[in-house]
Amino acid sequence: MPKLLFIGDIVGRPGREILRRRLAEFREAEGLDFIVANAENAASGSGITAVIVNELLGYGVDAITLGDHIWDQRGFDREIVELEKVCRPANLPRQCPGRDFVVVEKAGVRLGVTSLLGGAFMKVEADSAFHMVDEYLARVKDSCDALLIDMHAEATSEKIAMGWYMDGRATLVAGTHTHIPTADERILPHGTAYITDVGMTGPYESVLGREVPAVLGRFLDGMPRKWEVAGGDVRLCGCIVEFTPKGMAKSISRVCLKD
Repeated sequence: MPKLLFIGDIVGRPGREILRRRLAEFREAEGLDFIVANAENAASGSGITAVIVNELLGYGVDAITLGDHIWDQRGFDREIVELEKVCRPANLPRQCPGRDFVVVEKAGVRLGVTSLLGGAFMKVEADSAFHMVDEYLARVKDSCDALLIDMHAEATSEKIAMGWYMDGRATLVAGTHTHIPTADERILPHGTAYITDVGMTGPYESVLGREVPAVLGRFLDGMPRKWEVAGGDVRLCGCIVEFTPKGMAKSISRVCLKD
C-alpha cells in the first residue's frame, strides 16, 4: 500500500536544514511514496520564496502546502503562479494567485493535496472552509485517488470538526499552524486518518520556533521586539499514513526525528 509522510510547519533555516540532512535517508528507510510539507514559515520563520520552494523540492518534498503567512515575503504573490508543486489555501478569495490544488502521481496512484484555513482566531480573509469544501471536492474528485487536507487552523475544535466532516471523503486530515504535536492520531470510522496538529519542523528549544527571551519579554512588558528564529533542539515532525490505492487510510503514526 502507498505510504505518505506529511511534515508540519517548516520553520526557518533550522527546519530546512534538518530536511537536507535527514529526509532522503528517512524516505528510503520508511519506504515512503509521497512527501508533503507545510512550508509557510520556511523563510526566516514567516512566509516562503520561490528559491526556498525549489530548495525543499530538491530535498525530496513532492508538494508544499501553505497557510495564513502565505504573502509575508515580498513578491511571492508573483512567484507562486509559476510554482506547480505549491498550493495556496483553497478557501482564500478566488482572485488570489496560485493553485488551490496539487496532484502528485507515484506508481499509478494520484495524491491530491490542498490546504484550508480555519476561521476562528485567524487574522486572514478567507471563506468558510466548511461552506466551500463540498463544492471543492466535486471539482477535484476525478483528478485524484487519494486526498490530503492540511487544516491550517488555530482552534482544535475546528480541526476536529473538519476531520469528522471529511471522514470517508479524504485520506488524511492533518492539522497545522499551532506548531505543537498532538497525541490524538487515529483512523476515523469511515477510513480517514486524522491528527489535530502534526507539530513543527524546526527548533523546539524555543517558543513556537522563536527565540525564548524575546517572546518572554513581550509577555512581560508588552513592548515590541524582533522575534528571531531559534536554533536549539531541531526536530522533524509529522505523520506517516499508509492507505489503499482507493484512498482509505489503514494506519497513521506520528514522526519526531531529533537532529
